[in-house]
Amino acid sequence: MPDAEDLVADALAAVRGTDVRHAERQLDRLMVGTGTADGATAVDAALVRRLVRGLGRLWPRGWQPVDVHRIAVRRLDAGAARLVRDALAAQRREQAEPVPAWWDDQLRALAAQDRDAAGQESNAGRGAKAGRSRNAAQGSKADRGRDTAQGPSGRRGRDDGPKVLAAWTAAEGLDRVDALRVAVDVLALVESLPPIAVLRPPPGSTGTALPRAAGTARSGSPMLDRVRALLAKAESTTFPAEAEALTAKAQELIARHSIDEALLAAGAERGDQPSGVRLGVDTPYPGAKALLVQEVAAANRCEAVWSDDLGFTTVLGWPADLVAVELLYTSLLVQATAAMLRGRAERRPGSGRRTKAWDESFLNAFALRIGERLRAATDAATEAAGQTEAGADRLLPVLAQRGEAVQERLETLFPGVTRHRLSVRDTDGWSSGTSAADRASLDVGGGSKPRQVPGRP
Repeated sequence: MPDAEDLVADALAAVRGTDVRHAERQLDRLMVGTGTADGATAVDAALVRRLVRGLGRLWPRGWQPVDVHRIAVRRLDAGAARLVRDALAAQRREQAEPVPAWWDDQLRALAAQDRDAAGQESNAGRGAKAGRSRNAAQGSKADRGRDTAQGPSGRRGRDDGPKVLAAWTAAEGLDRVDALRVAVDVLALVESLPPIAVLRPPPGSTGTALPRAAGTARSGSPMLDRVRALLAKAESTTFPAEAEALTAKAQELIARHSIDEALLAAGAERGDQPSGVRLGVDTPYPGAKALLVQEVAAANRCEAVWSDDLGFTTVLGWPADLVAVELLYTSLLVQATAAMLRGRAERRPGSGRRTKAWDESFLNAFALRIGERLRAATDAATEAAGQTEAGADRLLPVLAQRGEAVQERLETLFPGVTRHRLSVRDTDGWSSGTSAADRASLDVGGGSKPRQVPGRP
C-alpha cells in the first residue's frame, strides 16, 4: 500500500520532468490516495506538510513572504498564489522561533490584498482562473476573503494539515484533480527557488535585528501621508502641468525628510545600517521598469540591482530613502503608463503601427528624463540644507558616509553585478517619452542602465 509522502514525492518528480503522460499518471495516483478510507486526507496532509517545510527552508535563503507570493503570481497565477498565502499562514503558526513584527505585517498585507482582489472580481462579475494553462479553469468564489487564514493577526484561521488544502480548493471552486495539480505545481516552484540576497534577518535568526524597518511605504507618518496624497492627485489628474507640480512637491518633501533623517541618525549614533527592499518589475517591458526603479533609486541615494529571471529589482539604501523609492516608483509607473497610452492615441495616422519597440523606447526615455529631473530636485534640496544652521561642513560628510555604506552593502550582497544595456529601437517613441517626462512629475535620479547579476539574482 503506497505511502502518502511517497505519492507526493513521485508526483513532484514527475512534474519536474518532461513526460506529460507520466506526470498525469502520478497525478492519478494522488487522486486515488493510499487506498485507505482516509487516503485523500493523508495525501492532503502530506502535501501541506511538505509545502510548509519548503517555505521554512526559504527564509534563511533570503526569501520573504511577499517575494514568494509575487513569484507565484508571476510563474503560476493568482489562484496558486492564494494557496501560497494560505501555506504561509500555516507555516507561521508552526514557526517556533521568534518572528519579527515586519514579518507578520507582510502576512497581513498579503491577506488584505487578496480580500481586495476578491471584492473587485465580485463587483466585476468575473471568475478567476486557477492552475496553469492546462488546467480546467474554475471561477473564484466572491466571498473567499471571509475565510482568509489570518494567523498572526489574531482573527479566525484555518486548521493546519488537510483542512488548509480542502478550504482553499472550495474557495477556488476547483475539483480535486485540478486542486492537486496546482498544489504540486506550487510545491515544485517553492522547492526550486534559488538563494537570493538576505536583506533582513529572517525568523529565528541570531543576527542583530535592524533598528528600524526598511521599505515601510505603508507605515503611517504625517509626512508620508502628505506625500501619498500629493502622488495620488498627480496620478489622477489629466493635466500634465498639475501632475508635475504635485510630484515635484512630493519629491521636495521626501528630499528634505531624507536629509533630516541623515543628520538625526548621525547625531544619535544609533548604529543603523543600510537595508533593502524588492520591487516587482514584471512584464511587459521589465527592462524599462527596472530602469525607472534605478533612476528613482539613484536620485534618492540608493543602489538598485535587477534580477530579470525572478521579476524584481533589489533596492539598497537607508530606511527613509527606501520608503521614498517605493512610493515614487509606484506613482511614476502609473504616470508613465498613462502617458504612454495617451502618446499612442496622439500618434499621427500613418506614422506606423503601435509596436512594442515604440512602447519600450517611450518608457526608457521617460525613465531617463525623470531621473535627470529627480537629481536636480535632490541637488537643490541638498544645497538649500547646506545653507541652513547645519551647514555644508556637517551635511556633506554625513551624506558621503551614508553613500559609502550603501555602496559597501551593494558590493557585499552582489559581488558579480554587471551592466545590462538597453537598446532604443524607435526614435519617435523615445522623443514622445522624453516629452512626457518633461510634462509629468518627479525629481531625483541617477544611473543610466539597470544593473543585473549574471546568472542569478
